[in-house]
Amino acid sequence: MAVILGIDPGSRVTGFGVIKHEASTTQYVSSGCIRATLKAPAAERLQEIFSGLQELIFLHDPEHIAIERIFMARSAESALKLGQARGVALLAAAQAKRSIFEYEAKKVKQAVVGSGAAGKAQVQHMVQVLLGLEGRPQEDAADALAIALCHVQTLDNLGRLGATSSRFRRGRLVESES
Repeated sequence: MAVILGIDPGSRVTGFGVIKHEASTTQYVSSGCIRATLKAPAAERLQEIFSGLQELIFLHDPEHIAIERIFMARSAESALKLGQARGVALLAAAQAKRSIFEYEAKKVKQAVVGSGAAGKAQVQHMVQVLLGLEGRPQEDAADALAIALCHVQTLDNLGRLGATSSRFRRGRLVESES
């Protein structure tokens, strides 16, 4: 059974979602948000995100970590802040020596909702339905769970194509070296 940690990085709120997947069964484990102190200096906020992710990795021991790849931002400043939060998430995963997988938001929405142009409410609803949750998850947590579900779909598709986990190196599918 693979434990997957999905991360939706943000400079103020970083969403996380943990699921377990085996064969055709996906099970919800945990989700929530790491909320950085708003008035704190940038370095302290990044430390809070990093520490929160380290704690989650220690607690859930994920085999794979799936992170949203940044595609665009409203401004250069917000892109920089988002990039810093994403860098902290990548560092936490790399330091824990976990396989890292990156997905663009459009691919995540396509995998979970069926449309790369889906809205936040649609993603929340489908995450709730797919994981059998009683209530609708918070936006950032839903996005993180959707990233983890997108990774599950990718693993399932690769499994059908005959790809094995031994062909993954550093979160990337590696062609056979024969």
